[in-house]
Amino acid sequence: MKGSAGEPIPHPFKGLSKLEVEFRRGELSIVAAAAGTGKSLLAANLAIQSNVPTVYWSADSNAATQLTRATAILTGDDIKLIKQALREDAFGPYEQAVGQRWWLRFNYNARPTPADMERDLEAYREVFGMYPHLAVADNLSDLDGGDVKDAESYTFGLEGMCEYLNEMARETGAHVMAMHHVVGEFADGLKPIPQSGLKGKVSRVPSLILTIHKEIDGMDSRILHISPVKNREGFEDSSGETYASFDFDRRTMRFTDVEAEFE
Repeated sequence: MKGSAGEPIPHPFKGLSKLEVEFRRGELSIVAAAAGTGKSLLAANLAIQSNVPTVYWSADSNAATQLTRATAILTGDDIKLIKQALREDAFGPYEQAVGQRWWLRFNYNARPTPADMERDLEAYREVFGMYPHLAVADNLSDLDGGDVKDAESYTFGLEGMCEYLNEMARETGAHVMAMHHVVGEFADGLKPIPQSGLKGKVSRVPSLILTIHKEIDGMDSRILHISPVKNREGFEDSSGETYASFDFDRRTMRFTDVEAEFE
């Protein structure tokens, strides 16, 4: 009966562990934030640093963006130098590092359908003999759930897509993580985002919902605060006012626990 259901995948975020946040296989999570706040980077850091079999539907970012981010996270090199190496066909020295994550696979379709996603999962199982442990949908509103005629059909379409992704998690034993947007009141990304700040009726289905807001110090660096606003397996604060804090290094694309710096 146990199988892989409920098994947490490894992650590097100690602050989230202290808040009893785990990314459990067989469950759906949503990460919501304003545009450009860091939700895709959180997913990239999880996928790359956890080093578990992963499928990543990157509808929101192209191949060059994801490749250079992944390489920076893996090597600690400046992403500007990595982008320059890619443009000048001098990427060879980085190929070995990227090859260490050979079971992390991306699909860059700008609007994948459920049929596309199921094909990718079955292709993954055919190649590797198992389903991925982590599946990332970046982002929820870019998934093609059919025609959207008005605001009501958009809202119910999002809820239906969450139900589909939740079923995907159950059937494959993967932790499925979907990125999502927030309502206009929180569009600047500068204040805590409550559970009610997510766009559409998407809060009912996921086991875990994280929201992210940022703090900018005026010195070209930033701190990202991650709040567990829903968590069936542990601590939650639906107001978003309780959070774990992370330094975001814009050169290496890495997250570092703020508390770890003072231990």
